[in-house]
Amino acid sequence: MSKISFPKDFIWGSATASYQVEGAANQDGRGESIWDRFSHTPGKVLNGDTGDVACDHYNRYREDVQLMKELGLKGYRFSVAWPRVYPQGKGQVNQKGLDFYDSLVDELLKADIEPIVTLYHWDLPQALQDMGGWDNRDVTDYFAEYAFKMYDALGDRVKKWITHNEPWVVAFLGNAFGQHAPGYTDFALAVRISHHLLLSHAKAVQAYRQSGNDDGGQIGITLNLTPVYPASDTPEDGQAVQFLDGFQNRWFLDPVFKGTYPEDMLAFYQEICNAPVIYPGDMELIANNPIDFIGINYYTRSVVKKGKKDSFDSVEHVRPEGKYTEMDWEVYPQGLYDLLMRVHRDYNAPNIYITENGAAFKDDKVVDGLVDDQDRLEYLKGHFEAAYRAIQDGVKLKGYYVWSFMDNFEWAFGYSKRFGIVHVDYETLKRTPKKSALWYRDVIAENGF
Repeated sequence: MSKISFPKDFIWGSATASYQVEGAANQDGRGESIWDRFSHTPGKVLNGDTGDVACDHYNRYREDVQLMKELGLKGYRFSVAWPRVYPQGKGQVNQKGLDFYDSLVDELLKADIEPIVTLYHWDLPQALQDMGGWDNRDVTDYFAEYAFKMYDALGDRVKKWITHNEPWVVAFLGNAFGQHAPGYTDFALAVRISHHLLLSHAKAVQAYRQSGNDDGGQIGITLNLTPVYPASDTPEDGQAVQFLDGFQNRWFLDPVFKGTYPEDMLAFYQEICNAPVIYPGDMELIANNPIDFIGINYYTRSVVKKGKKDSFDSVEHVRPEGKYTEMDWEVYPQGLYDLLMRVHRDYNAPNIYITENGAAFKDDKVVDGLVDDQDRLEYLKGHFEAAYRAIQDGVKLKGYYVWSFMDNFEWAFGYSKRFGIVHVDYETLKRTPKKSALWYRDVIAENGF
């Protein structure tokens, strides 16, 4: 294949999340989060792993930023731990927590790396969970207050903000399927929470516009989107696609871009669980606070056929032949192209950033100072090519943040899954760039490959 070159202002970056890398769980006044509580609950996380230490990024961020600089990263996406800034979720600010992010931003800018900050990557303060968590509408206001504080503290230097990371995961994996914190299995609760997350997103966007920091700045939201394909061309399999697409994609895309919920899913939810509870003015607030960009997290696709029964059992997942990652996710770069084209076409999306894309493979061994993760290198190469094709076909894709910068705490899987382009030895915490990181360094230097 001939060399492909990306637009000259394209941002090549990498990403992490606070609870997955920071550690320092009880340091400098940080409050407890729902992931602290969940991971310390026996049986919730594989091997009883917790994020207490994680990669100790809180204490090693200077070393980490230096490594990012050596790899040539142009952007770094990180999240703020809400309970590090507000130990109780509201009220008294923890200055030492704020100082950490202040120093991190300065360190990044010194290294010519642009920060992109996610306000919420799943670590709700436990104090707010004790008040009902995201099911409590008041929490949407506390979120806006916390967001405003962050804009005030960092907005002079941070010009890209993300309100929420993957609200689908927060709502459904955390509250309907019990696989993530806080670990509930109440479908009506999850649907109510999904609405409150979107409401809090709108309030945080509104707060940004009011903060005086949006001059030259941008704000958006990151959604985990999964392209859905039918197993056959029967009408029944087409209906299965429509349902799963509504559940995973349209339920968040439609409100963000159109200010309305998809009618088919709204009718379905209200019939099965009488949710969400929408107050007068809610949808107007969401509609009247448009985003400047959409962040897309893409890992794999879904292939479905008609299942046995109604509702969720009406969809059955099919496992196509092909290559799979350690997460048992199919490697399917074409899905990224299809997804980007769809969001561009159906939603007239403004600027798009791929805020996460990457893969877990079994690469826990460092041999002669190197981790040979050829599988990950090939994974990224295939997806970069798909992204390039989408740009050629008119998609306003402005940047790509590889997940993840380093191996870390992979939620309910603990430390058993490695997504990093940098290897972390969890005993010594030594960082070792993998083969994929060295290849990525060359891609960034060449702005293509």
